[in-house]
Amino acid sequence: MSAAAPIRSSIAAGVVLISASYLLFTVHDAVVKLLVADFSVWQIIFVRSVTIVIGCLVVGGRSLPARALRTPIMLPMAVRSVFLLTAWFSFYTAAKSLQLAEMTTLYYASPVVATLLAIPILKEKVPAQRWAAIILGFVGVFIASNPVGLTVSLPVGLALLAAVLWAGGSVLLRKTAMNEPTIVQMTLTNTFFVLMTFAMAYYNWRPVALETGLLLLVVGLIGAGAQATLFEAMRRAPVSVLAPFEYSSLIWSFLIGYLIWHDFPTSNVAIGALLILLAGLVIVYSERLAARRYRLGKPDEAVDG
Repeated sequence: MSAAAPIRSSIAAGVVLISASYLLFTVHDAVVKLLVADFSVWQIIFVRSVTIVIGCLVVGGRSLPARALRTPIMLPMAVRSVFLLTAWFSFYTAAKSLQLAEMTTLYYASPVVATLLAIPILKEKVPAQRWAAIILGFVGVFIASNPVGLTVSLPVGLALLAAVLWAGGSVLLRKTAMNEPTIVQMTLTNTFFVLMTFAMAYYNWRPVALETGLLLLVVGLIGAGAQATLFEAMRRAPVSVLAPFEYSSLIWSFLIGYLIWHDFPTSNVAIGALLILLAGLVIVYSERLAARRYRLGKPDEAVDG
């Protein structure tokens, strides 16, 4: 078996993991939607991050804190944490003024930006079929969301800033992913979140009843699973391969909305979801084709990862 076979197998695992991650993130967001009526975003992120850190310490054992403190990726993980926290703050601030359809379309510029950043920063080569999948997925999001009357404004700028910062965070994660195991990266990320949200969470703290406390715990557990699968996916596949699968969270959100709130998708949603699914299939097919070319001894024609 050639050296390329494990690489292609790793990419396939990355696709499965990233798909699972965005499913978990969608469920996570649905639970957060239930909580934001009673708690500030700061309190939710703080409790979620504390829950994940405790879980990491239980799994990683007593040696984990020392390893996390000695890691060479401390600075990039800190920068990534600042990116993500600023992205969330920008997103939720913009959400007060924009419709959900407008927010969705603007935020899903992130996979395009991530692919653009991956070229100069990660030196990734992005073949035509990956660009086609990214653009096709974005068109699907645009059709499904059906934004109308979108004009240049501060909320629009904040939503785009959130997309750019999230993309930058994804590229930074890929850059550091191979240097430390997932549990170390999760410990660092969520420790930074705890430190950065503590003051605002304390200032906006509201008492937690048993029922809402359980929901906060669920957010932490789901968030841990979503982060773990995201980090592991980034260890296995290039950003330009994984980027289009971020659009799959839109499909999951429609499905969860139907199952929980009985929101039936309109025709434009169905068409958009079909295009998003097609974008994912383009990536899967192109990577399988690349693996076949490697097996036939033609690596130069394969899709470069």
